[in-house]
Amino acid sequence: MKVHEGNMKGHYNVLFLCTGNSARSIMAEGILNFKGKPRFTAYSAGSHPSRAVRAEAINRLAAAGIPTQGLRSKSWDEFAMPGAPTLDFVFTVCDNAAKEVCPIWPGQPMTAHWGVPDPAAATGTPQEIERAYRGAFSILERRIGLFLSLPLAPIDQMALKKEIEKIGHQ
Repeated sequence: MKVHEGNMKGHYNVLFLCTGNSARSIMAEGILNFKGKPRFTAYSAGSHPSRAVRAEAINRLAAAGIPTQGLRSKSWDEFAMPGAPTLDFVFTVCDNAAKEVCPIWPGQPMTAHWGVPDPAAATGTPQEIERAYRGAFSILERRIGLFLSLPLAPIDQMALKKEIEKIGHQ
């Protein structure tokens, strides 16, 4: 990974990807922006954005006391164009996005797949759907907590890549 000028101060930009950018990647963006301040700025995007954020995802974030203002479904193309934030990490959180050919990200960020079951695909009673969102939120919150505990600056890049990939299996 290339060290960016912004990283000298210990600030990192993270992009969470999913196909629709309506639930998992949105929750991950909210969690990291809340828990990772001021060291991290999180973004989310989708390969085929739904253009609408799932109300259940917003409700789950709000229930955890995480701000939801400004969260929106957007295309990953926004982050591959000139003037976009330089990304340090890109995490796919759904299996479809992990299999797609991603844009070339300026700055060659470190990438990893953190697959999370899709709560938007849940069916059943309102309680069963809520349980699916709680489960996805819990997985993301745990992985983001582990990611935030990594010593990003002093660790060598190969070891860091292995640690980040391990988080995706927890």
